[in-house]
Amino acid sequence: MSALIEFLEVCKTYVMGDSVVRAADHISMSIQKGEFVAIVGQSGFGKSTCMNIIGCLDVPTSGTYLLDGRDVGAMNKNQLAAIRNKMLGFIFQQYNLLPKQNLLENVELPLMYAGVPRGERRQRAQAALEQVGLGDKSRHKPNQLSGGQQQRVSIARALVGRPAVILADEPTGALDSHTSREVLGMLKDLHRQGNTVVLITHDNSIAVQAQRIIRLEDGRVVYDGDAHAPEAVVQPHAAEEEARP
Repeated sequence: MSALIEFLEVCKTYVMGDSVVRAADHISMSIQKGEFVAIVGQSGFGKSTCMNIIGCLDVPTSGTYLLDGRDVGAMNKNQLAAIRNKMLGFIFQQYNLLPKQNLLENVELPLMYAGVPRGERRQRAQAALEQVGLGDKSRHKPNQLSGGQQQRVSIARALVGRPAVILADEPTGALDSHTSREVLGMLKDLHRQGNTVVLITHDNSIAVQAQRIIRLEDGRVVYDGDAHAPEAVVQPHAAEEEARP
């Protein structure tokens, strides 16, 4: 069975002044349909680069990224936008909700870009809000909600397009510990329902909520396996990095 997400020797380099920074250094990994995987690493270790490539927001400098068997690196901007809207549901740390639009309109947005008729958009957006427990607040504006409720709206928006992959980028970063547990519980529920969930985080206590951890250091994969295995625990030198101000 071919992987839903596959990196084959993926590299990503950036030119900064006179130097070349290798943000992803020959990364090879695969994620199957229905997995719950955390990609974890400290700032500058390559996890955001991986997130951008998985999310079709960027393409590799070299190597190959296959999304459901399609070579993303060979796509132009319009093709990238189309596959991003069709196959990926995004959950961001800062919610990225439109403040002047009500919750229903916010959740409808991906369907509008996809050309879904208005009546079907409304129906699917309302169903997605009900799925996250906010069906009675569809006419509210984002600023009328708590941070946790706003994140639930962003989860509904990620779900409404019925994506192949739910990509959650530091989804609890702006939340308190209680609300973080609620959001992580929702991600686990989505996984139990058969969704493929990829969680990007710097926090080991959040990463272990997944089934599998892919740990990055200096743009390389240093661990890929069971989230609950002893080897999944962050290594001492990585812990030192985490402790630095």
